[in-house]
Amino acid sequence: MKFTAQQIADILEGDVVGNPNIEVSKLAKIEEGFKGTLTFLANPKYTSHIYSTNASITIVNKTFKPEHDLKTTLIKVDDAYLAFSKILEYYNSVKLNKVGVEQPCFIADSSKYGDNVYIGAFCYIGSNVILGDNVKVFPNAFIGDNTVINDNTIVFSGAKIYSETIIGKNCIINSGVIIGADGFGFAPNEDGSYKKIPQTGNVIIEDFVDVGAATTIDRATLGSTIIRTGVKLDNQIQIAHNVEIGKNTVIAAQTGIAGSTKIGENCQIGGQVGIAGHIAIGNNVKIQAQSGIGRNVKDNEILQGSPAIKLSDYNKAYVHFKNLPSIVKNINDIKKINGNS
Repeated sequence: MKFTAQQIADILEGDVVGNPNIEVSKLAKIEEGFKGTLTFLANPKYTSHIYSTNASITIVNKTFKPEHDLKTTLIKVDDAYLAFSKILEYYNSVKLNKVGVEQPCFIADSSKYGDNVYIGAFCYIGSNVILGDNVKVFPNAFIGDNTVINDNTIVFSGAKIYSETIIGKNCIINSGVIIGADGFGFAPNEDGSYKKIPQTGNVIIEDFVDVGAATTIDRATLGSTIIRTGVKLDNQIQIAHNVEIGKNTVIAAQTGIAGSTKIGENCQIGGQVGIAGHIAIGNNVKIQAQSGIGRNVKDNEILQGSPAIKLSDYNKAYVHFKNLPSIVKNINDIKKINGNS
């Protein structure tokens, strides 16, 4: 799909400097721009590239004044970075704006879906499923029985959503996500083997939640595993049964959260963090990458290490960690001197 400079300027409420009819169909970095692409300049350290870029259109701040001749048409806006973000959102919405039911796919007769729904080829939609308006389910996705997916949510190719799951509005479920698989529940037998404990609960995901590719969210043993409004989950995260994650918490890749742990609102959790089960983490907590959390955490704590301690204590201790060989040598030298005196 092609857009002219004037059409883009109208979307951004900006002003065209140059050819208003020049067209673009792709996006590019300013240093990699070529004919037919749209780019932007927001960071002053990239200013030199605007004089050499081959991008057809460049979004700039209204304060920008060129010092040399330009080959690119400009669109001047109040904030070039925010304007380009807006264009990215618009571009993405156009690209994903598919409607209709492709064949072959399976949709149970008892299922219902709203207006402007897209269901891609080879999807399976189970019994009593409800899909809201503008829901997009891309090819090869599986939606289990009695699942509810609310308005404007996107389920990308290959996602598997088990039965009884409830997903809110404006969510993004990326490829390879598995929601509602059995939690890790086993009881030991006297002979050393294990008996599986049935997992009879479900998963509830509220509005505006993003779930990254290949992330897994287990169903509860009883009750619900709950992901609250605005949570953002990176790729390859494991969330166990009966976990609850509070509003607007963000979690980076490869973090694992054991069963029945409660995480508060507005937390920031780095990559490869391990969190033990049956603990509570407060609001506004920050946990650095590769930390191990095995205890309850109060509001506003900042933690690092395994087992994790306060970040300020960790930084002080690290000074001694890296100097440990010389410290040991000094102690041994003192022992020798004292031994010889």
